[in-house]
Amino acid sequence: MRGSPTDRRPAVGRRRVQRTALAAASAALLLPLLGAAPPDSAVQPSATRLQDAFASAAAEYDVPQSVLLGVSYLQSRWDAHGGAPSVSGGYGPMHLTDARTALAEAPHHSAGTEDARGDDSRAALRPETGLPKESGLPARLRTLTRAAGLTGIPAEELRTDAAANVAGGAALLSAAQRDLGEPLSDDPADWYGAVARFSGADDSATAAAYANDVFEVIREGEQRVTDAGQRVALTAEPGLSPDTGQLARAGLRTTAADGTECPRTVACEWIPAPYEEFGDGDYGNHDLADRPASQSIKYIVIHDTEATWDTTLKLVQDPTYVSWHYSLRSTDGHIAQHVKTKDVAWHAGNWYVNAKSIGLEHEGFLASPDAWYTEAMYRTSARLVTYLAKKYRIPLDRQHILGHDTVPGTTTATIPGMHTDPGPYWDWQHYFTLLGRPFKATASPKGGLVTIAPDFAENRPGFTGCVKKGEPCAVHGSSAVRLYTRADESAPLVQDIGLRPDGSPSTIDVNDVGSRVSTGQQYAVADRKGDWTAIWYLGQKAWFRNPKAQPTAVSASGLVVTPRKDLSEIPVYGRAYPEAGAYPAGVPVQSVSPLPYKLLKGQRYVIGDKVPGEYFYAPTFDTTPHRVVNGKDQYFEIQFGHRVAYVRAANVAVLPAGA
Repeated sequence: MRGSPTDRRPAVGRRRVQRTALAAASAALLLPLLGAAPPDSAVQPSATRLQDAFASAAAEYDVPQSVLLGVSYLQSRWDAHGGAPSVSGGYGPMHLTDARTALAEAPHHSAGTEDARGDDSRAALRPETGLPKESGLPARLRTLTRAAGLTGIPAEELRTDAAANVAGGAALLSAAQRDLGEPLSDDPADWYGAVARFSGADDSATAAAYANDVFEVIREGEQRVTDAGQRVALTAEPGLSPDTGQLARAGLRTTAADGTECPRTVACEWIPAPYEEFGDGDYGNHDLADRPASQSIKYIVIHDTEATWDTTLKLVQDPTYVSWHYSLRSTDGHIAQHVKTKDVAWHAGNWYVNAKSIGLEHEGFLASPDAWYTEAMYRTSARLVTYLAKKYRIPLDRQHILGHDTVPGTTTATIPGMHTDPGPYWDWQHYFTLLGRPFKATASPKGGLVTIAPDFAENRPGFTGCVKKGEPCAVHGSSAVRLYTRADESAPLVQDIGLRPDGSPSTIDVNDVGSRVSTGQQYAVADRKGDWTAIWYLGQKAWFRNPKAQPTAVSASGLVVTPRKDLSEIPVYGRAYPEAGAYPAGVPVQSVSPLPYKLLKGQRYVIGDKVPGEYFYAPTFDTTPHRVVNGKDQYFEIQFGHRVAYVRAANVAVLPAGA
């Protein structure tokens, strides 16, 4: 860590020196609050440097330390990420943004060969829309430049030095307070308006939601060890009541929340996706429906946009493009709803999943590398998912809260083109903790199932291809655990014949999901050997390191499927469509094509749900011929590989995990 960033400032007066001394003393008093921390005498000075930096910056820029800590927690949970930028170009504990060179080359749904609609009854939809020209990045995506001007600290140091970054954030808060005409008060309650402005939101509802979250953090207090081993604590102030009236003087716009389907605890506006006819009988960019009356909603699919907020909104309002139900902004957690949840958006690349899901796109446009997401966005996303899950009775587990990367291909031909967002750096353990469903052991050790649950910060598998194909990615925390053909890290990775029909090995490319599992996913145990555990995965035995000292999985309970006794193998499907006899006249029968995998006798896979054979026929702009076809066939959704899959209920036996 470099010297104090305050060295570049003019000499401070006596009052400020006294404040620095008092702040440093306060920081020292905070350390006993860390329940897992050793006595003060045993704490290494290096582990308190970030706490000291908050104290120093708070004193230097006349910002209450609790406000500075609270804002930083909502940005990054005090993590520095080794100087790597977030997916929206933000750096350091204060998430100072410098997005000038961080824009992706193509938006999420314009990349690759995936058909976002995924319906064989219609021509594949692969939009060629490029990125609309940026009219200039908004202020919320270039706060680092302003911080450099306010502090005199070089931009590179603000990106890479945590103490300098904290000082930059303090300077921005202080400037926001002055801009509002408010005094640089010692009382955190006087800083509500400045905190709201710090969010970068241009509307009052989002700014208020952000500020409310910050002051909730201050009231409740927080403490944790950061990704850099820094012990940081924020003393709870349960009686704190901020002056919310300051927001009325901030000059922010109001948003149109009418018609949105969001919880009251988030800021949400209605920016509709079009339902329009164009060209030669074509239309877009979603389908009208009547869910859940017509068919149940089973899934919520998590995406990231790979485009800026403004670009994302332009694309979802293009009738020739694809669609999703909600977009979430990175810097402040703002939500825009585009498609009613009763209607079917085109987002998952699998029509069965589209027809039974709600799609959430999270702003993340950084092309190199996909790294980390803000706490503000995690929190608002979790609140939205909690609300939707309760409304539609969707279980809060990884079999129903899907990443786009766990949605199966519909046929063998579509598997290689399926998308892989939000990727290995989405923190599923933290996300599900915010959902109130943290992943933990639910069975005795050495049970028949495991839940993948590595420590995100400590789990750092190497990847390539974040910046350039074949080149190593920056190493940082991950939800991914790698799978091998033997209990040996020098062994080949397991193969995915769907991704590579020629039998070539899987790779450690960041977008290659053929040989990895993810936090929260559950698998049946196939074997154990020392520090290694084997699971059934894509029809084969797959090994991963699971040492007692630093486990990457915990024991779980549940039900599994295995082939009926009279069957040596059974097919696996990417969609749960009805049998041919279920289709009425006028609705073409949809092929129930097996994927190239086999579920073999003796193997077991965890059940996620039992679902009906179902197909939503919606080929035209006119909804008159639309039908929901329900069959007699029943399917089990299973965790088959990295992606989920389906097997016919008639082909399997259902067993308790330990049987």
